[in-house]
Amino acid sequence: MMAEANKGKALSVDIDGTSYQRIPIRTRVVMPGDDLDEIVREYTAGTLQPGDILFVTEKIVAITQGRSYQLDEIQPRRLALFLSKYVTRTSYGIGLGMPETMEMALRECGTPRILVAAAVSAVTKAFGRRGDFYRIAGYKARSIDGPTSHTIPPYNTAVVLGPEKPKQVAQHIRDLIPQGVEVAVVDINDIGGNILGSTLDRAGEQRLVAILRDNPLGQGHESTPMGIIRTL
Repeated sequence: MMAEANKGKALSVDIDGTSYQRIPIRTRVVMPGDDLDEIVREYTAGTLQPGDILFVTEKIVAITQGRSYQLDEIQPRRLALFLSKYVTRTSYGIGLGMPETMEMALRECGTPRILVAAAVSAVTKAFGRRGDFYRIAGYKARSIDGPTSHTIPPYNTAVVLGPEKPKQVAQHIRDLIPQGVEVAVVDINDIGGNILGSTLDRAGEQRLVAILRDNPLGQGHESTPMGIIRTL
């Protein structure tokens, strides 16, 4: 089912002289235990054309991999309670700024890595430098999504980890859909984005980040965890 773009965002964008259409795909709320293959087949049937790029959000991939946890399933250790107090919360989400998300970072990344990231960040912040915590903690820490008030239930009370093997997931999805369509697993929000895994080359990934830079899908109740990029 096609959907409108994120509020205030256009359905097309010009990048380096080429126009691209961004087509959000609305789905039902994806739940743990759902089959990603079935969801992709169901909601892209009859819509994809050769030359398209199908992009899938990291969150839907992680949820179908069983990497979503309700807050009451997570028991933060004292170290998580302590470290979370010193994390700067971003404008689009809580990040590791709550005990439950920090606890999952400790489990995902390992306590030594998180402690090193925290120690370096404490020093560099004193000199006005930001972002070292997440740079050192790495992809797994950056990919942890905490609950927010604008997130669709039941994920407004859940922590969702980053997906496992996103490049392999992208390659697998490409095998399910019509030939001539590339696939990317993306982490896009209102302050930027990353391609976690894709069937594109490096230049294609960089172009896709530029196309999606303004987050046309949105992060909340839009229920659009997939979309299509089409050259106009």
